[in-house]
Amino acid sequence: LPLAHTLSPATHLDGDGATACMETGPQPRTPQCSLPSHPPTVEDDFQFVLCEGCRQESPNLKLLTCLHTLCLDCLSENKPMGQCPVCRMAIPQASGIPTMDNMLFTSLQARLKVYKKISTSDGPSCSRCQGNTAAVWCSECEEFLCTKCFEDHQWFFKKRSHEARRVEDLRAESAHRFLEDTRKSCNLFCSSPGHANQGLISSIYCKKCCKALCCSCALLDSQHAPFCDIHSETQRRQEELGTISQELKQKRCSFEATYTVLQEEAARLEQAQREMRELIRQRVEQLMQLIRQEEEELLGLVGAQQEQGRRELVRELRHVEGALQRMEAGERLVEKMSLYATEQEVMDMQPFIKDSLEELQRLQPAATRDRAQPGNFAECRARLQAL
Repeated sequence: LPLAHTLSPATHLDGDGATACMETGPQPRTPQCSLPSHPPTVEDDFQFVLCEGCRQESPNLKLLTCLHTLCLDCLSENKPMGQCPVCRMAIPQASGIPTMDNMLFTSLQARLKVYKKISTSDGPSCSRCQGNTAAVWCSECEEFLCTKCFEDHQWFFKKRSHEARRVEDLRAESAHRFLEDTRKSCNLFCSSPGHANQGLISSIYCKKCCKALCCSCALLDSQHAPFCDIHSETQRRQEELGTISQELKQKRCSFEATYTVLQEEAARLEQAQREMRELIRQRVEQLMQLIRQEEEELLGLVGAQQEQGRRELVRELRHVEGALQRMEAGERLVEKMSLYATEQEVMDMQPFIKDSLEELQRLQPAATRDRAQPGNFAECRARLQAL
C-alpha cells in the first residue's frame, strides 16, 4: 500500500534563533519532556558495539555463528584460523572470515559519532556551508544545518516529510534516547533487483518469498502471496528472538551448575595432588639415597595422573565456558537488537541469529555424577606402603 506522507508547518529559524511558522515543509520535532543533561559516559554504556577482540571501533564488524562480534583485522590475525578467538568455536567458512556483517553494531557506531558531535560544548558545524554552527539536525538527510541552510532545506524539501530537530534539544537527551529516535526514522526498501537502488519504500512482506516488497511488486507479480504488514513481520521476528533468548536463560542455569562442579573438581584435584606430594616427600626423606630414585618415580606417576585429569577437565571447562560465552553474547545481541535495530537490520540479521540461538538450544551440559573421581592415587599409596 502506498505510504501516506503528512506535512506540517515548518519551523523557521531567524538570525536570533527565534522561531516563526512557514507555510510548507516539515517541522522539527521537540521532545515531549525536558530531559536532564547526562555526563559523558557514552563510551561506558556502549562498549558492546566495539570489536570483542581489540575493543576498537571498526566499519568491518563480522558476526560469528557463536554470536561474538569481531573486526576483520582480529579475524585475519586469529591463531588458529577457523576458530573464534573468544570461545574457540569453529568458524564454518573455509577462509576463517564469516559472511554475516553485524550491521546493527556498525550502524550504532555511526549514530554514536553523530551524538558525540552533538554533545560537544562547541557543537557541530553545518554540513553544507561548513562555516556556521549547526542549529538543526535532519535525520532523513543525516546532516547538520545552520539557520540559513535549514531555511533552504525546508524550501527544497517542502513536499517531503523530513524530520528535523534542534541541536540544543538533542544535546539535552541521552545517547539511548537519540539512538531510539534515529532508529524510528529508518525505512525498509523493496528487495526486488533494482528497486532498492530506486529507493522504493516497502510496507508489505511476502510470506512465501520471505522478502519485503513495494506496492508495485505486490500488485503486478502474482507469484507473491500471502502478504502481511512489514511492521508485523519485524515485530514477530523480534518476539521470536526474545522467546528463544528466554528459553536459553533457563538452560544457562544448568550450564552454570556444570561449570561450577567442574571448577570444584579441578580445585579438588589440585589439592589432592599437593597433599600427595607432601606425603611422599615426608616418607621418602626418611630413607637413604637409594630411596631417592623411588621418590622421583612416585612424583612422576602423580604428575602424570594429575596431568591426565587436568587435561580432561580443561577440555570440558573450555567447552562449557565457550557455551556460556555464546549464550551471553546471544542474550546481549538480542537485547541490543530489540533496543536499537532498524527494521532493515532485523530483516537481514534475524534468520542468522535465530539459527545460532537454536543451535545453542540443542546443547546439553555434560553429566557429572558418573565421572570417575580423580585424586585417589591408589597405585602411589600401594607403592608407598610397600616402602
